[in-house]
Amino acid sequence: MRLRYLTLTGVAFFSAFPLYYSVVVASRHNSALAEVPPPLLPGGNFFANVARVFDTVPFGLALANSVIVAGSISLAVMFFSTLAGFAFAKLRFRGKNIMLLVTVATMMVPTQLGIIPLYLLMVKLEWTGTNYALIVPALVNAFGVFFMTQYLSRALPTELLEAGRVDGCTTWGLFWHVVLPVARPAAAVLGMLTFMSAWNDYFWPLVVLNPDNPTVQVALSTLASGYVNDYVLGLAGTAVGTLPLVLVFALFGKQIIGGIMQGAVKG
Repeated sequence: MRLRYLTLTGVAFFSAFPLYYSVVVASRHNSALAEVPPPLLPGGNFFANVARVFDTVPFGLALANSVIVAGSISLAVMFFSTLAGFAFAKLRFRGKNIMLLVTVATMMVPTQLGIIPLYLLMVKLEWTGTNYALIVPALVNAFGVFFMTQYLSRALPTELLEAGRVDGCTTWGLFWHVVLPVARPAAAVLGMLTFMSAWNDYFWPLVVLNPDNPTVQVALSTLASGYVNDYVLGLAGTAVGTLPLVLVFALFGKQIIGGIMQGAVKG
């Protein structure tokens, strides 16, 4: 048992150390990178470096854009994926298996292949440079549909739906009052994964947004694009940009894990 705890402690230490050391470097000057031995304790310049980040790029706007985009996409993916997963898992309609197969098959198509036609569509809709170009194409994804279909096919008893229909529930009523409570643990996990993916997305925001209206990842790339790399500035921006993810997991991680365990026991 002691060896197990030591192993887990070691894995946790090596996993968290890069994040910790980035904060150490972000709180010092660039000269700290050349010190031997390297510094292992934070310095006193973290807030001054963060202020330089906000002075160099519109980082406040980038944070707001990323929160709006990632939050909107996460809520939409949770709702639409649960709705589609309910249909594929429990409803009967013609062509269901073929539609699900086509949906899953889209996961094997590289995202880069659709960038040019998607960008041309955004130009025609006059959405380039706006958050609509980031949110609308990502309102639902194949992984979310497949994930919720697999979960609901096992966690949602058919007898529960039949009992709801006997009580007079419509299909929408079943979805709101029966399916959503059952799907809550999986939807929470899907929302967390989607939020992280949308927050860390770089390529599509770089293509479709303007430099004066960036997301966090685009703003961070701007910090690292000078003739001389200011590593302290980049790591200070990275620390601030990572903080919302840490806060989201700290606030909702326990509830998500508890919901997963509860759903597993009920299943």
